[in-house]
Amino acid sequence: MIIRNGMIVNEKNMFISDIRVENSIITQVGKNLSKHQAEEEFDAKGYYVLPGAVDAHTHFDMPQHDIKTSDDFYTGTRAALKGGTTTIIDFAESENVENLDEGLLAWHQKAKGKSYCDYSFHMTVSCFNQDIEKQIEKLVKEGITSFKAYTAYKDSMGLYDYEFLKLMDCIAKNSATLCVHCENDEMMKHFETFRTLPNFDLRNHPLSRNNIVEKSAISRIIDMAEFTGAKVYIVHVSTKEGVFEIKNAKAKQLKIYAETCPHYLLLDETKYELENFESAKYIMSPPLRSKADIKVLWDALAEDDLDTISTDHCSFNFQTQKQLGFYDYRKVPNGIPGVEHRLELMLHNFKSHNLEFTDVVKFCATNPAKIFGLYPQKGALIPGSDADILLVKAEVSKISEKTQLQEVDYTPFEAMELSFKVKHVIKSGKWAVKDEKIVSSKPWGCFLKRNRG
Repeated sequence: MIIRNGMIVNEKNMFISDIRVENSIITQVGKNLSKHQAEEEFDAKGYYVLPGAVDAHTHFDMPQHDIKTSDDFYTGTRAALKGGTTTIIDFAESENVENLDEGLLAWHQKAKGKSYCDYSFHMTVSCFNQDIEKQIEKLVKEGITSFKAYTAYKDSMGLYDYEFLKLMDCIAKNSATLCVHCENDEMMKHFETFRTLPNFDLRNHPLSRNNIVEKSAISRIIDMAEFTGAKVYIVHVSTKEGVFEIKNAKAKQLKIYAETCPHYLLLDETKYELENFESAKYIMSPPLRSKADIKVLWDALAEDDLDTISTDHCSFNFQTQKQLGFYDYRKVPNGIPGVEHRLELMLHNFKSHNLEFTDVVKFCATNPAKIFGLYPQKGALIPGSDADILLVKAEVSKISEKTQLQEVDYTPFEAMELSFKVKHVIKSGKWAVKDEKIVSSKPWGCFLKRNRG
């Protein structure tokens, strides 16, 4: 296959060229490529040609107490593919916290034969001992090179500081990456104790998780990363104070990386003032923040103080699942959908926030691939890369729950305008999306063994 005359967009440059694909791999990038006999051609004049996006933070088919996310790997990755994401890294958890293999096997079973995207996993670590250390060493050799831990939820899955230090020593020794959910557990419990609003008032959620809750945890994790030399990736950064800590860590050349998410860039804390329980749609942790925080997040992207834009896609139906917290905000399932709309939202918003078209590729494809050991197989349009290719056109549309593929009864981005559309997607050298429609009812995504990044 040859894709001709498209505007190729990589992380650092844009240029009009042809791309040749052979056996699921990009083999040539250049002008006026000669046609092989019987080779398919597609004229991409007028299209922007991007590498398939990489979402390094999803939660598909994930249990939360007695329910699970409304999107499994089939529905979630189908929606991701339509929106231009061809690779995802999901968070795997184990019911038996002392047996990581059990959790990994469960997630393999959830994803195998059901994923439209190529996929890998971050393995959640909810306790630490010598046996866990041996399991991490084994998993890294098997291509699971990133792990996740929580500073929050210490009563169930969070780690204490002494456990974090030992875990980070292990991560550093194995040249792996540790993803960290940063909220100060003790502060959250303190703020909950002194709240004055009734349990049904959803404003309790942001009040119990104010900016200092995130900042405090990020600061402590960075200190421990500096002490141990571990490579740390801070997930879903939402506050200006958190950005400040990360900026200082990068100035010291620590191995600190950080992501933010579309909802923190585009939505603000006024969503917790809605009537008729509508605010439950926006209950996630950390919560939405102020317009001042949003500005700092965009500035941090422009200054490379944040590294990726992922979705933290964690979908629960509003009419049924979110209603579980109608009388108590603490029982609203935490999570928000977004895997289908991330790339198009960022393409619409980049110019107004001092970013370039190439930056969208960097934050949504190249950087996550580099950080998590997938580059240059993923995240680039260069010879030798997988032929995951997006054909994007400048075209006006609006987001609607009625037309989305995400298996959830709302979108937090309802009625937001888009100025670019992912029209076609080539996945592993095959047409996967044509004219915004999924081509095959049968997924063909593969598990990816990753390098150490």
